[in-house]
Amino acid sequence: QVQLVESGGGLVQPGGSLRLSCAASGSIFSIYDMGWYRQAPGKQRELVATITDGGMTTYADSVKGRFAISRDNAKNTVHLQMNSLKPEDTAVYYCASRLGTGWITKGAQYWGQGTQVTVSS
Repeated sequence: QVQLVESGGGLVQPGGSLRLSCAASGSIFSIYDMGWYRQAPGKQRELVATITDGGMTTYADSVKGRFAISRDNAKNTVHLQMNSLKPEDTAVYYCASRLGTGWITKGAQYWGQGTQVTVSS
């Protein structure tokens, strides 16, 4: 079992930045692949970014060049740095984890409770 707790959401103006954090507990953090999803009102949940246990990253086309995922295995945390934010980035952001590959075919195994990000002037 893995417990995930997100923090860092809030209200930001277009063009601004936010850094989301996710604290993990309950298992050996370093062996899990980590990811961030988001879900906007009336839309399907979207996989935004992933990072493997070895540090390899992937991004949705909609956030490439603006978002960066990173992890600190010593602190059992994963971060999502979000820059050049747009109103369409407004969503609830969820931290997630899974063992090994399969984000697209199998989805996440563990979820956080979500944190709201609102991009508005």
